[in-house]
Amino acid sequence: MEAMNKVLSNSDTANKRLEFPVRSLPAFPMPDGQNSMEFVAFDRLQKPWKFKVSIRNEGRYPKPWLKGEWDDYVHHKGLKKGDKVIFTMDDQENGDRIYYIRAERKLFGFWYSIDQQ
Repeated sequence: MEAMNKVLSNSDTANKRLEFPVRSLPAFPMPDGQNSMEFVAFDRLQKPWKFKVSIRNEGRYPKPWLKGEWDDYVHHKGLKKGDKVIFTMDDQENGDRIYYIRAERKLFGFWYSIDQQ
């Protein structure tokens, strides 16, 4: 099931964090009383990437962002403005949730995986 899908802005690729869409927060449940949640997402090559979704404690809306190994992922995959990142999740029978991440680039009007690295 898709957890988050975002076309990257210049800020997402240059500032060592991804501005996370508020609509995607339910897929990343935070422990009671906490404003962040850590998780591991596997890319198409089964490489694990450690991420952390955080929200601010004050303000009208949560304004979430993703950090952790985000900057490493951006550089490893060669991501740039206009590329797309998609997180999916798979709920296991034992209650665990496994996350996956993939990156795509639009060429000639079609999205292609850039996860061959």
